[in-house]
Amino acid sequence: MAFGLNMAQIIGRLGADVTINHLQSGGRVANMSIATDESYIDRQTGERKDQTQWHRCVTFQDGLIDMLDKHAKKGRLVYVSGKLQTRNWRKDGEDSDRFSTEILLVPGGRVQFLDKPAGTNGNGAPPANGEATAAADAAPSDTDDGSGIPF
Repeated sequence: MAFGLNMAQIIGRLGADVTINHLQSGGRVANMSIATDESYIDRQTGERKDQTQWHRCVTFQDGLIDMLDKHAKKGRLVYVSGKLQTRNWRKDGEDSDRFSTEILLVPGGRVQFLDKPAGTNGNGAPPANGEATAAADAAPSDTDDGSGIPF
């Protein structure tokens, strides 16, 4: 009997708008690229270093693809929970396989946006009467200078 747990959870910023492709089978696939940042102190120099990791996320679920198409825009802060999947393929004319590890969003997985989209009043509607949004007008805080975001 085999037991295991395959779960990945990340919080990061979308590096680009979601990409949706149509498959020959008639289905669709959505791909997202999410950046996560970590900071550490270099022991030799004493300087703070920032390191960005990029994560590919993919789903084939129609309802989730529709939601991502509307809301998954570059720069949005997102929480993703899914399972790790490694695919391999060979490009024409090459002798070796290529590999890609990605987070697969399957039923039971989760995507949650942790910020408001720019230019809305929190309910998805544009601001009324020229009212500015808190997210658009807020000054950067002392704890988040945005320097760790690669875009």
